[in-house]
Amino acid sequence: MEIRIGIINTGRELNFETSTSADDVRAQVTAALEQNAAQVGFTDVKGNSYIVPTANLAYIELGTEESRRVGFVA
Repeated sequence: MEIRIGIINTGRELNFETSTSADDVRAQVTAALEQNAAQVGFTDVKGNSYIVPTANLAYIELGTEESRRVGFVA
């Protein structure tokens, strides 16, 4: 699934793919915001970790969980 995170006062967005389901990501972000956590962490499909301060979150866009098709359709 593709995730896009907008960060306040930053011209670029954080964009990566993760194997975590949309419901799990939504629950993780909601829990971090409700508990006033200082940051929320994510891991992409390559094993890279991302830590984003919750105070600077502008938006989080959760993409589809379906993998991209490669090749030609007949």
